[in-house]
Amino acid sequence: MPMADTVLYEVRDGLATLTLNRPEAMNALNIETKVALREAVRSAAADDAVRAVLLTAAGDRAFCVGQDLKEHVGLLAADRESGSGETMSTVREHYNPIVRALAGAEKPVVAAVNGVAAGAGLGFALAADYRIVADTAAFNTSFAGVALTADSGISWTLPRVVGPGRAADLLLFPRSIGAQEAYELGIASRVVPAAELRAEAEKTARALAEGPTVAYAALKEAVAYGMTHSLSETLDKEDELQSRAGSSEDHAIAVRAFVEKRKPTYLGR
Repeated sequence: MPMADTVLYEVRDGLATLTLNRPEAMNALNIETKVALREAVRSAAADDAVRAVLLTAAGDRAFCVGQDLKEHVGLLAADRESGSGETMSTVREHYNPIVRALAGAEKPVVAAVNGVAAGAGLGFALAADYRIVADTAAFNTSFAGVALTADSGISWTLPRVVGPGRAADLLLFPRSIGAQEAYELGIASRVVPAAELRAEAEKTARALAEGPTVAYAALKEAVAYGMTHSLSETLDKEDELQSRAGSSEDHAIAVRAFVEKRKPTYLGR
């Protein structure tokens, strides 16, 4: 698909790789980048040929430091002159659609965090299903440090990952969280040496792209549903989703392969 140079998009063998590509700006989110990322994530989520998504970034300093504050300063000044208040519409127009597409994709999403992930960068990483993190990476909520509240889904995702008390601490008193602490908190699913990050992330994402896509989608939906519903309601949802997964071609393939003592080759449907 056509894409701005600030976000690279590649689909190969069922895996869509989205790469934030402003390493000189620590992959900060200017308007061009936010629009490009929104469209890339939406395309990957909607493309039936894509069975897994890998979100990563160029360079070795940053995954994404959030809003491009250099651009933001100018936009705020223009807002004051016009009285429009349009600058903060970026949450509605960009951040929310990106997070909805990442979290709601009916396929696994892996984030390969190669450096600092702050503000919306942290939000995008938390919206992924699995986070592989370089041992040199770090995380920061950042929002209170610039007199803002949480966005990019962090007020929903962070408490569910680290607990509400720890989330309040990290939001009210922003600080740098190293890779090991992030792993202990549950923010990082796995920590690997920085030099091995890309290879490990691609290996993991490709394994998911070759897996039972319908079952993965059902697992994502079940976990999200169970977080906000009663046990009884969740049991009914599991019944519904298991019927869906059980009628998939991949389930039949898996059962035959199990009986025949061989590795299944899934079709993603």
